[in-house]
Amino acid sequence: MKADEITFDNLPKAIAHLVDQVEKLKILIEESQTSITPKKRMPVGIDEASQIIGKAKQTIYSLVQKRMIPCYKSGKKLYFFEDELLEWITKGKKKTMHEIEMEARADFNKRPRGIRL
Repeated sequence: MKADEITFDNLPKAIAHLVDQVEKLKILIEESQTSITPKKRMPVGIDEASQIIGKAKQTIYSLVQKRMIPCYKSGKKLYFFEDELLEWITKGKKKTMHEIEMEARADFNKRPRGIRL
């Protein structure tokens, strides 16, 4: 049903059409959500971890020794999860000057007006 076909007399028909369309959308969404299977979290070794974060294997061993990078150890073998490595990289983000200025302005605006620095 097109918008220009909707009149007061056929309003119940238009509402029934909309309800039908919403129901079809709901079914499509539910089907798409059930068809998406969650990605299995597979551990990667030191070579793959080196490629993911772009560091040499020796650097990774050093970071593991200092407990600065998320890892798992089974016997003498190290394992990593890609999502944890990417999150670790993200946490080390340096703020831009613009971000620092915006934070400073927000903090400045939060302080009570009667206080002088």
